[in-house]
Amino acid sequence: MSRRLAILFAAVIVVSMAVVETRHESRQLFARLQAQQAERDALNTEWGKLLLEDGAWSQHRRIETMARNRLAMDTPEAADIRVVRVLPDSVP
Repeated sequence: MSRRLAILFAAVIVVSMAVVETRHESRQLFARLQAQQAERDALNTEWGKLLLEDGAWSQHRRIETMARNRLAMDTPEAADIRVVRVLPDSVP
């Protein structure tokens, strides 16, 4: 009887160690999952910002293309550019 009890006790110890190991691994995997979800959320936020920025840049390109095609406008040469300075006293 005591031999069976010893085998049963050893089996209980082995199974409980396996449960502890499995729980520990489960907690580690859950922590990794949460970190990856946080990274995903940050990347989604950055993606949204990049989409907004792309929209802003594409708007400028569209305006430039329309100015060139519909209005026959072009970028002036450096010699054709005049800088006008406004004096602080002349502003209404």
